[in-house]
Formats: sequence, C-alpha cells, structure tokens
Amino acid sequence: MRRRAAANVPSEQMEKGVGKNQQTRLCFLAVLSAFFWCLLLYFHFVILGSSAVDESVKLQNIPGSSKSIDAPSIATTHVTAALPTITHITKTPNDEPEITHVPKTHNRESESYPFARALRTIENKSDPCGGRYIYVHDLPSRFNEDMLKECRSLSLWTNMCKFTSNAGLGPPLENVEGVFSNTGWYATNQFAVDVIFSNRMKQYECLTRDSSIAAAIFVPFYAGFDIARYLWGYNTSVRDAASLDLVDWLMKRPEWNIMGGKDHFLVAGRITWDFRRLTDTESDWGNKLLFLPAAKNMSMLVVESSPWNANDFGIPYPTYFHPAKDADVFSWQDRMRNLERRWLFSFAGAPRPGNSKSIRGQIIDQCKNSKVGKLLECDFGESKCHSPSSIMQMFQSSLFCLQPQGDSYTRRSAFDSMLAGCIPVFFHPGSAYTQYTWHLPKNYTKYSVFIPEDDIRKRNISIEERLSQIPPEEVKIMREEVISLIPRLIYADPRSKLETLKDAFDVAVQAVIDKVTTLRRDIIEGHTDENFIEENSWKYALLEEGQREVGPHEWDPFFSKPKAANADSGGLSAEAAKNSWENEQRHQS
Repeated sequence: MRRRAAANVPSEQMEKGVGKNQQTRLCFLAVLSAFFWCLLLYFHFVILGSSAVDESVKLQNIPGSSKSIDAPSIATTHVTAALPTITHITKTPNDEPEITHVPKTHNRESESYPFARALRTIENKSDPCGGRYIYVHDLPSRFNEDMLKECRSLSLWTNMCKFTSNAGLGPPLENVEGVFSNTGWYATNQFAVDVIFSNRMKQYECLTRDSSIAAAIFVPFYAGFDIARYLWGYNTSVRDAASLDLVDWLMKRPEWNIMGGKDHFLVAGRITWDFRRLTDTESDWGNKLLFLPAAKNMSMLVVESSPWNANDFGIPYPTYFHPAKDADVFSWQDRMRNLERRWLFSFAGAPRPGNSKSIRGQIIDQCKNSKVGKLLECDFGESKCHSPSSIMQMFQSSLFCLQPQGDSYTRRSAFDSMLAGCIPVFFHPGSAYTQYTWHLPKNYTKYSVFIPEDDIRKRNISIEERLSQIPPEEVKIMREEVISLIPRLIYADPRSKLETLKDAFDVAVQAVIDKVTTLRRDIIEGHTDENFIEENSWKYALLEEGQREVGPHEWDPFFSKPKAANADSGGLSAEAAKNSWENEQRHQS
C-alpha cells in the first residue's frame, strides 16, 4: 500500500522535493565555507599579526652589539580596519608569555594609515614600552664601525683613537686634585656624541625588531665622524659621498616608505654648519647632508642647530661626567650645593681678534680688571684650558660663568659650567635658549642670566655690577635650578643605565618620539601647518604646547641674516665654520 501510494505521487512534486533538498545542502555548504574563511582570516590577521609586537629587546641590530637580530624583510604597509583588538605579548618574571588585549578605540579611517599600529601601542597601558619603541636600521659597517677602525683619520690635529675608547667616553680621568668624584669621569672629546649616542641606544629598553610598531626609527650613521675626516684637503665629491650613499640606502628600505623618512632620526656630534654647504664650489665648507631632499625629512640631532632650518635639533655637548648609577649623580649634586664659591664670575676662553663682532676681548678685559672675576685664558700653546681639572675647579669656585659666542653660537663650556653648579651668563639667545629647548627650561631666567651683546659691545656695561645686583636669595634659587638640571644635561655611561633619572639621551629620544607621534596624529586629523615659515624655526621651538602660530619676537634682531647670506645658509660663513673647527680642536674651550 505504501509503495503504491508513493508511486501515485505526481512527478512534478517529486522534482520540487529533490530541488529543495539540493538548495538546502548548497546553502549549508556555502555557510560552512564562509565560516571557515572568516576563521582563517581572523587567525592570520589578529593572532599572527599582532603577536609580532615584541617585548623590550636588548642590543638588536646596531653594529657592534653583542646580539644580532635580523631586521624584518618587509615593513607593514597596511593595517586592516577590521581589527577589534591589539594583542600584546610580554614576559612575566617567570619568563612565561602573558597576553593582554587592548580595546581598539581608533576609528576605521585612522586604521588605514601604515603607522596606525604604532600609534595603537600607546593605548596598551600594561606595556611599559607602549608608544616608545625604537627600530634601529642595521646599516652597513662603512657608515659607522669602519670609521672607528680608522680613528686616526678622524681629526687633523687630534688622535681620536683614545677618545673613541670606552664606548666613546675616552680615557678615565684621574682624580689627583680631588676635583672630580672617584668614578664616572672621562677625558671626553666634545665631538664624540656620534658614538656615545649609538652605544647608549644599545641599552635602550624599548628596542624592537618590528618597524611597524616603532615610534621612531634610528639611523646609526656617524655623520660627525664622517665629515671630520674630510674637512680639510678633500673635494666636495669626497665630502658628500657617504651622505649620498646613506640616503640611497635608506630610500630603498621599506621602513622609509611608511612616512618618507619623517619618522627617522640620526645624530651628529658637530655643529650644523658642517653639514650645510650651499654650493659645490670646492672652497665652500663641509658637506651638504642637511640640504639633501631626503635628509630634510629626517630629524638630525646636532650639538648646535640652525635657527633658520627645521630639520636639525640641538642636544648637549658631552661633558666629562658619565655616571653609571643614580647614586653617583645624587652625590655629585649634593657636593655642588655645598661648595663655597669665592668668585662672583669667571670665564674660560680665548679672544677672537679676527672677529670684529666678538665681545670676548671686552669680557677678558673685565675679568682682568675685576677683583671678583676669574679668568682662565686659552691661548694656542700649552694652556690650563687643556686640563679638565683646571676648568672644572674654576667653575666650581664661581657663582656665575660667562658664556659668550665663539665663532659659532654655542660652546661645550656652557655644559661643563652647569655640571659644576655654576649659573651660566649668555650674551646671545642662540647660545642656549633657542638651541636646547628639549633639555633646558623655556623660561631662561630660572637658570641663567642674559646680558645682550650690545650692552657689552656698545654700552660697555659692567658685568660685575650687573651680577652684583642680583639678590643672594635669588642666586641661591637659580643655582639650585642649575644643579637640578644636571641629570638631563649629561650622557650616562653607555655600558650601563641610570635607574630612575633621565639623562640627555633619554630626553632627546623622548622628544623625537613626541615629535613623530604629533606628526602622525596631525596627518590622521588633517592638521597642516600652511602658515609655517622655516626661516622662523627658532620661534616655533619656543612655543608652548598647543601653540602653532608665531609673531614678532624680542630676539628678532639677533637672528636677522647678513645680506650676503643665502636664505638657507643660516648666515654663518664658511670662514667662521673653519675658525670654529680650528679653535675648538686646538683647545676645547
């Protein structure tokens, strides 16, 4: 009966039933396939992609490091907008991986930027390196270590081999006269920042092999050492060769393409004018590194920057003190607080008879004619200016230390004097105030005295009288401010790391990170500086956070360029740069 009933079912109904079953199976297979692909994509982008965030990596890819870690073969150029979280892997004290998930707060549009992943690390509050990772290019050794192997060629007058020893600190100083503390003092050359900074970077706690999470990218090129060996007797092609080679190498790297080099930075322990040759005329000074189009995108840290250019930034000259631990710094600060200072003011330096605008001659005369002024005159023969002990001893016994311009705006002596707890007296804002805005308070009256050059040059103002008018209580407050600044003005021993204090290296690296982070956020938010005038760069450096516009300034007369100077030259002649090189090499005053 059942078979007969089945046989009596119309053929049309049989065909409809079979069709429905086939459609159901197809739908089920389609859903199953879609689920499988979604699961596969999620695993690939979320689990594998974000697990590349690495913990603090020590001594990665800088030549000379004890560990060598391969750079990523390709940079992250796209971050999908669909990622709901960042997965960050850290290590527990037991060295077991611990995974934390940070909710995504960026909108879909911001995620399309190739640096979005780096910005997201800032949100991971459980990661001490969030927003602070540095990626270091693994440069060919010709750009750094090979120069140290040929250290005798780095200076015409000085054997730099001894100064590149001890990770760039130079030979230890003996504390025969008791001027120094027992440890941490070295005969450091003022142009050694290239190697000191690179070796400090090897100890940086937030190095990464993953450039896609880097807050900034460091280029360990010894730019200062490179040009130093070719400043005399070499044609422009030789002087420019390494810079052009470096730029060519960088522009082929995938990391460069993320921001066109605007997240890159390098360090040169020389004044900016050594890298700003205007023409290819053989008699012009230095090389043209800072005028190369690609280099204009990078940030270059130099011991003296140009007030009129936006791609260089001033960092402190190295002093003789390179502590290995916080206690050494605290002990030194306490000692500087308790010293009895017999001299009202002092000056260590040489006259500049060939420079009609220099006020050094008047300053030397005032020191000689004052009963409360101390002079350490630096001539070209044997001089106490060659003795770190003599220099520091004078600064330690002075309330104020005079810091006029030399052939260029700045001098190492300013940092040596502040290390000694001596209040600096500046005569040109370009000697410190517009230079070291990362390291010194923008309110310069807190730590220094400013006497305009014309007050000395034209009005013959008495320095002794001017300084004597400052109340003793105010002097005490200013000296305490100077002493409190000491940690951020010195470079700690590159072979160790301070525990709680931030040294000059730490301050500079954080400033670069802040600069790159601000730029990235401006790009996402569509902020542009259409009114930016590069010639006013020194004014922008003085703006408070959040300010963007500049106007007339009381220091405008100090930064008006000579008519003969090119708009990009900074107004410093090649002859002045040559004089600066000769004078500073012959006596580090």
